[in-house]
Amino acid sequence: MKAEHRTPLLFAGSSHKELAKEIADCLGVPLAAISLGRFPDGEISLQILESVRGRDTFVIQTIAPDPNNQLMELLIMIDALKRASAREVVAVIPYFGYCRQDRKDRPRVPITAKLVANLLVRAGATRVVTMDLHAGQLEGFFDIPVDNLHSRPLLEKAYREINFGQCVVVAPDVGSIKLARAYANDMGCSIAVVDKQRIDPSHVHTSMIIGDVNGKDVLLADDMCSTAETLVSAAKACREKGAQRVIAVVTHRLLSGKALEAIEASPIEVLIVSNTIAAPESSREVSKIRVVSVASLFSQAIDCILAQGSISSQYE
Repeated sequence: MKAEHRTPLLFAGSSHKELAKEIADCLGVPLAAISLGRFPDGEISLQILESVRGRDTFVIQTIAPDPNNQLMELLIMIDALKRASAREVVAVIPYFGYCRQDRKDRPRVPITAKLVANLLVRAGATRVVTMDLHAGQLEGFFDIPVDNLHSRPLLEKAYREINFGQCVVVAPDVGSIKLARAYANDMGCSIAVVDKQRIDPSHVHTSMIIGDVNGKDVLLADDMCSTAETLVSAAKACREKGAQRVIAVVTHRLLSGKALEAIEASPIEVLIVSNTIAAPESSREVSKIRVVSVASLFSQAIDCILAQGSISSQYE
């Protein structure tokens, strides 16, 4: 970190201390001290253990896999820093929980992503740094600056280390077309789309593939993997249409329910994921999963914020 920068104070919530430590190491600063615990009735107890008056503070907290507790913990930390007269309170949220609830797709349902944005702003956050939002329009839910980082360069690099051949990038559903197009443009290859119909929140039905995958290696690209139904069904459809190798890249590894078992039994040869969400113990036994750290991207973003530089320059 450049000498002229103001030294930041980095605080880690309980959701992903390993990633927070990696980011701090990249910046060459220690994690700031806090006391975080629970009252007997389960309420969160928190105290900042060092002076933050007039300081630039960053709270690193991913909102998964226990989103309700981790979101509340984040809000409490932001409030504590704001009341302690911190100059800036930046919420660093590698995975923005509730991001999929971004519109009214049925009658009488909430737009929870907007509610979370309101809560963060009201708590006192002055800026948000996140990664690969499920929908870009979520940035418009905030009345403070939002920096949406992209894991694609690091995931592409990991993919090229596995497969140097020509491939076709496949969007496992219509919502992933923009992301798949970005991968295809970077890698100079064609694109195909899987027509997916969701039966319920946990099950999908794949009907057809738009594009040619016959005899080609396939790169499945998506922003998150929860139950793995979408990825696995898309991989099966590609193999049925004559695809050779199937490799998947995903930013956020939610991996809930029986996702790990489904991936292990699927045609997916390798699943490349980032570490925006802490790995469950069970995932370490799955040989197909390869983890790429995004700590360097978050540390660069923090460095740019402190220097009042351009974060978009990271991707040029």
